[in-house]
Amino acid sequence: MDSVQSEIAAAAARLVVEEGLEYGPAKRRAVKQLGLPARAALPDNDALEDAVKEYIALFHAETQPGELAALRALALTWMERLEGFRPHLAGAVWHGTATRLSDIHLQLFCDDPKSAEIALIDHGVQYTPRTVNGLHGDPVEALSVSSMSPELGEHVGVHLLIYDHDDLRGALRPDAKGRSPRGDLAAVRRLIEEGGHD
Repeated sequence: MDSVQSEIAAAAARLVVEEGLEYGPAKRRAVKQLGLPARAALPDNDALEDAVKEYIALFHAETQPGELAALRALALTWMERLEGFRPHLAGAVWHGTATRLSDIHLQLFCDDPKSAEIALIDHGVQYTPRTVNGLHGDPVEALSVSSMSPELGEHVGVHLLIYDHDDLRGALRPDAKGRSPRGDLAAVRRLIEEGGHD
């Protein structure tokens, strides 16, 4: 990674941690803030994740572990509620880089794509439907919920991404760093018990 990409990664990491931005928007805003041309070569997500970890270690080492634990606890609550839809936790909460500004991303692998939505309606859960980029950059339906975290004392965004049951097969391949990109209920319980990072 060249020095410009390193600079973008560092600036984007601050935006991810301090403002809760997702990686894509954080990189684009960092380019703007640094006064670089819009076509500047961007760091990849692995490089940005490393920069986020460095930023957290420098500026949030005292508070981040507790915030991460609270988010994982809330994720587990939702995974238990939605157990019938094969929930998997992904993103910063799974990988250990989440702070209180991070949202929770759960991927549901359903036999019937409407079944998760019907379950939310049956339980009186208010949600906002939207379309987001999914596993392979393809559009996927997401149901976004605002959920209270007792430990944080504030509401957290919980995004339920709806996939077909067959999508689960390719979803568990290790990423470029050899890590599992998402975890099921048992894996999240283990993470919480160990109190560790993925």
